[in-house]
Amino acid sequence: MENRQKVLNLLGLARRAGKITTGSELVLNEVRNNKAHLVFVANDSGKDIQKRMADKCTSFHVVLDKESFTQTELSIAIGQKRTVLAVCDIGFAKKMRSLLD
Repeated sequence: MENRQKVLNLLGLARRAGKITTGSELVLNEVRNNKAHLVFVANDSGKDIQKRMADKCTSFHVVLDKESFTQTELSIAIGQKRTVLAVCDIGFAKKMRSLLD
């Protein structure tokens, strides 16, 4: 199994564990409150949402991935139609980052 698929599987597991926040405003709140450890933005999402997330994640030193997955891939992984999601557990975030590097 390739690493991208492993990350998608981990996203589904993290969602079932309640460690994922979805939706742009909720994700921004998690980033502001230093609860988000990794933020995913679909690479086919709008430029405005990509810029907002990039600016906020840079300001609060949160790792942002906006290149790896499409909206469809993220949506299937978590079982909801979403373009933005935050991983709010350090263990899941570290494992996902290591798989993506």
